Amino acid sequence: MEFDVELDARQLSCPLPILRTKKMLSQMQGGQVLKVVATDKKSPDDFTDFCKQTGNDLLSAAQQGDEFVFYLRRRQI
Repeated sequence: MEFDVELDARQLSCPLPILRTKKMLSQMQGGQVLKVVATDKKSPDDFTDFCKQTGNDLLSAAQQGDEFVFYLRRRQI
């Protein structure tokens, strides 16, 4: 999947992956796609809840070995 920005959130525990994602999204334009790679086991639930609460689109969530890869589309402003 194509993306505009990548965020490495490996080895970060909750709530840091979400906080870093929120900060990165705030610097992006509406419609841009952010790829996040995380290792926190709670990340799938955290990212699902985060997108529901903020209006950003969770385009994809997949587990690759011990890592979780998320693609989020920045909501239109």
